[in-house]
Amino acid sequence: MNSPFHIEEIYSDDGSNALRMPRRQVGNSPQGFAMTLLADYTLRTRAALPSAAIVALLTESGVTTAGARTAISRLARRGVLEGSRHGRRSSYRLSRAAAANLSSGGNWILTSTTTAAPWDGCWTIVAFSLPQDHSTQRRALRGQLRWLGYAPLYDGLWVSPYELTPRARAQLEQLTLGTVTVFRGRQNALGSTSDRAPIEAWDIDAITRQYAAFLDRWTSLLPLVSAGQVDGAAAVRARTEVMDTFRRFPTLDPQLPVELLPAGWLRQPARDLFAAVYDGLAHPAEQHVRAVVGRFTDSTPLGVRAHTTADLIAGVRGAAGTTSAASAPPAEWETPDSAVDCDEVTVGPRPS
Repeated sequence: MNSPFHIEEIYSDDGSNALRMPRRQVGNSPQGFAMTLLADYTLRTRAALPSAAIVALLTESGVTTAGARTAISRLARRGVLEGSRHGRRSSYRLSRAAAANLSSGGNWILTSTTTAAPWDGCWTIVAFSLPQDHSTQRRALRGQLRWLGYAPLYDGLWVSPYELTPRARAQLEQLTLGTVTVFRGRQNALGSTSDRAPIEAWDIDAITRQYAAFLDRWTSLLPLVSAGQVDGAAAVRARTEVMDTFRRFPTLDPQLPVELLPAGWLRQPARDLFAAVYDGLAHPAEQHVRAVVGRFTDSTPLGVRAHTTADLIAGVRGAAGTTSAASAPPAEWETPDSAVDCDEVTVGPRPS
C-alpha cells in the first residue's frame, strides 16, 4: 500500500539515539517483518527465540532465507536484538530499549486511531528556516514534525490542530538549534480563492484512498477469521501484515478533527477491522509460533505469548519492567488547557 508521503517524513530516523530502529519502507521489509514478529509474540517476556525459528517463521511470510538471516544480523547491529549462543545454537531477543520503544509505539498506534479529542478551532504553526547545505538536519526535522502529527502547509511552515506539548517542544529544540518559531492561534480566513485552509496541508483524498485500500484488503478475510478458518502460518503471516500496514495510519491521519473531515471518514471502520483481524488471529498465531519454536528447542517455549489490542492500550509489560503507558509515544499531542485562549500567540525558540 503506497503512501502519499515520502517515507523519510513518515518514519523519522535522525540517528540521534543509540537504538537505531529500522527505517520503514513502502511495502513489507524483512527487518520490519522480523521486528513485528518478535514484538507480537515476545514483547511481554523478551523471550529469546532460536535464530533458526525466526528464519523459519520469516520464510513462511515470504522472506527468503538469506533475507531473513540478513535482517536478523542488521537488527542486532542496530541494537534492536540481543544475541546469545548455547553451543552451536544462536538465539535472539528484543533489547530492553527496543521493547520499550515497541511497547510505546503499540500503545500509540491504538490510542492515536481512536476518535479525536474535541477541537478548539486553533492551529499550532511551526515555522523554520535552514540553510540549503543542512539537508540532513532538514530531513530530520521534517521527519520529527511528521511523527508529532504535523503536515506542511507551505515549505518551511507546518501545522497541527493540537497544542505542542512540553516533551515535543524539547524534541524540536534539540533538532533545530534556534531555527524554529512556534505560534498558536485561529485562522483568519480571507474569503477569496487565494485562501488556503490549514487542513489542506494533508492530502485528504490520498488518505481516504489509503483507508479504502486497507478495508478492501482485509474485509474479505474477516469472515474466515471469525469462523476459525485461518490458522498456522497463514494466521501468523496475516497478523504480521495487518499490523505492519495499519501502523502507518496514525502518521497519515494524526487524529485530525472530525469537524474538518468529509462525512463518513473511514478512521474508525479501519481501526475496528484491524482489531477484529489482529485479535481474532492472536490465539491460532501464537499456537503456530510456539510449534515452530518448539522444533528448534529442547523445552516448551513458555515465553511465546501473543497480545491483543486491549493489551496494547493498557500497556504491555515486558521483562524491561516498563509499560507502554509509562513511556512517551513517538508522536505526542494534546488539547490545550481550557483556561488558555488560543488567540494568544505563543512564540517558541526564535531564529537566531
